[in-house]
Amino acid sequence: MRIERTTWDRKGRQRREVAYGVLSLPADRADEARVLALVRGHWMIEALHYIRDVTYDEDRCRIRTGNAPRAMATLRNLAIGLLRIYQPGAIARQNRLLAMNPQRLLTLIGA
Repeated sequence: MRIERTTWDRKGRQRREVAYGVLSLPADRADEARVLALVRGHWMIEALHYIRDVTYDEDRCRIRTGNAPRAMATLRNLAIGLLRIYQPGAIARQNRLLAMNPQRLLTLIGA
């Protein structure tokens, strides 16, 4: 497959790139819409993992036994989801604001 992307940076400059990939789908099931949906779905997951790793430093977490790692990942996903819905903007910035004002956090979760 070949995907051509056009993006713009913050200064409004345009950038184009071409990405190539190999699919395991048979040709009759690999139409443009399906391939594009698979690629977009992949990057949505990658974006979530990036936030969890960079903002919450998940890779250095020392919780490793039982169900605790899954529970912590669920709590991080919940926090990211709540912030995306109720506090638009960068997740890291919203975390800092909520850390400075715990009352705002309680209001956010309805307590």
